[in-house]
Amino acid sequence: MTIYVGNLSFQATEEDLREVFAEYGEVVRVSLPTDRETGKKRGFAFVEMKDEPSEDKAIEDLDGAEWMGREIRVNKAKPREAGGGSRPVRKVENLS
Repeated sequence: MTIYVGNLSFQATEEDLREVFAEYGEVVRVSLPTDRETGKKRGFAFVEMKDEPSEDKAIEDLDGAEWMGREIRVNKAKPREAGGGSRPVRKVENLS
């Protein structure tokens, strides 16, 4: 299972997240998405831990906690739905 971490400080790094979640168990993977166009962090992350009891304890302790000046949201990540929420591409004709 994967944990969703929202309302993150834009200064948070993958290493920062690993450090915090490692207090609850083995961290398998951290994903800190960036905007495709600007390359800037999007303010949320996904953390995958080795076992569910570690995830549950991390969620219980960290949801609503203040970290790096922000009140973070921590919960189980929901599976991505088909279509992934991407917007359709619109073709723009040259108007000149």
